[in-house]
Amino acid sequence: MSAAHRPGLRVNAALTIPESELSWRFSRSSGPGGQGVNTADSRVELVWDVANSAILPTLQRERLFERLGGRLVDGVLTIAASEHRAQLRNRDAARERLATLVADALRPPAPPRRATKVSRGAKERRLTAKKQRTDVKRLRRPPTD
Repeated sequence: MSAAHRPGLRVNAALTIPESELSWRFSRSSGPGGQGVNTADSRVELVWDVANSAILPTLQRERLFERLGGRLVDGVLTIAASEHRAQLRNRDAARERLATLVADALRPPAPPRRATKVSRGAKERRLTAKKQRTDVKRLRRPPTD
């Protein structure tokens, strides 16, 4: 299905970024391409304005700013793809990369770790085993007269 006919970029079951919020920039790629490398605009940049997105609830927007803060420039997320020779394949790669990045950033945080203590029985068993090992090694030593 071509990119123009898609209703939007599906990130997860609850979030689909509409095509109207995505913008594209094209430039010449430095990768493989033979003679066509200097003439074809196969490098793709996919731009999404996270700060002004109409589809994001406040909680999701804050989570994206917190987790993608290093990648955002003035609230705008840019994904570049130039690994393929064809522009269409680079467009698909950029769309897939954006969906994966946003889905990972929106995933809820893991529950906090609950601190646990070693049981008294486990401590005693460990110390008993250490004493037995000490005795074994002591019996291997040559006798001291």
